[in-house]
Amino acid sequence: MINTNQIARITTISLLIVGCVFVLYPFMAAMLFAAIICVFTWPLYQRIWELLGRRDMLAATTMTLLLLFAMIMPMAYLAMNLADSATLLLDEAQAVLQSLQPVAPAWLKNLPIIGAPLAESWQRVVVSHEELMHLLNQYAEPIRTFLLKVVQVVMGGFVQLVLVVFVAFFFYRDGTKLAAAVTTIVRRLGGELGQEMLALSCNTVKGVMLGVFGTALAQASVGLFGFWLAGAPAPLLLALATFFLSVIPVGPPLVWGGASLWLFNHGDQGWAIFLLIYGLLVISMVDNVVKPILISHSSHLPLLLVALGVLGGILMFGFIGIFLGPTLLAVGLTLVSHWVVLQNKRADEVV
Repeated sequence: MINTNQIARITTISLLIVGCVFVLYPFMAAMLFAAIICVFTWPLYQRIWELLGRRDMLAATTMTLLLLFAMIMPMAYLAMNLADSATLLLDEAQAVLQSLQPVAPAWLKNLPIIGAPLAESWQRVVVSHEELMHLLNQYAEPIRTFLLKVVQVVMGGFVQLVLVVFVAFFFYRDGTKLAAAVTTIVRRLGGELGQEMLALSCNTVKGVMLGVFGTALAQASVGLFGFWLAGAPAPLLLALATFFLSVIPVGPPLVWGGASLWLFNHGDQGWAIFLLIYGLLVISMVDNVVKPILISHSSHLPLLLVALGVLGGILMFGFIGIFLGPTLLAVGLTLVSHWVVLQNKRADEVV
């Protein structure tokens, strides 16, 4: 029978746990992402740790500087240039609309069902200056608001990544002790199955992060070369946008498609066609060729869960949710699938 002292101790411990959760909740996304990055890069940290004479502080500082160079510097460049680029893009779109020909293109007229109404609306809007201004004012403000929110998300992501790198330093420095503590807790709570699930989670994180970041880096690299060769504006900025949007299936086509449209509107039709073909056959094909090689089959996420992971991750965790959301879903899906397989095996053994 539980006495009053036991009830008091349980209540105190429960309140303490709830209080700790509330205190750490604002930093939970950064801590999760830092843990995922540390698990993924732990083999590299071990090599650096060996080269530096097994000194924890020096090795952790070196890894933190590497993360600072690899994550913070590109993000800072993206954050500083995105606002100006968004303004230029909006001004460019307004200039294109104002310079439209009074007669709709032939391909627009020939569209089935909607071609004739669109051509009539085209001519009415272009000819009437008042209707054109009304159209510009109607859509310019929502687009400007959307672009402002995108800039805010990117700026928030920069702050989040700084916090991630800061937390990662302590995870690297005390990683061995933390891993031993987590293993002990999992063993006490879940036994052999808990240890097996923990190992499976780590392998899944490594597989997903290798596939996600490897594919993103490959697409950004080939994209940078294509943007530079075609003469697109701000090729480095476009490559960074390709890197961060590569998780979304339609992300890279939005970047190289927009750059191709910009070149076409500025009279570089040849380079616009080249970039369109290059983006379709090279940049977007990387996702179909590189990702299956890098990511293990067991941690491959269905397209629907990838989209839900990206969108839900952004809504829940902000910018870093682009990578955090799909990774968490991959771990959850892998663990559930493995648990179902184990239960089926046990049921077969009983029968």
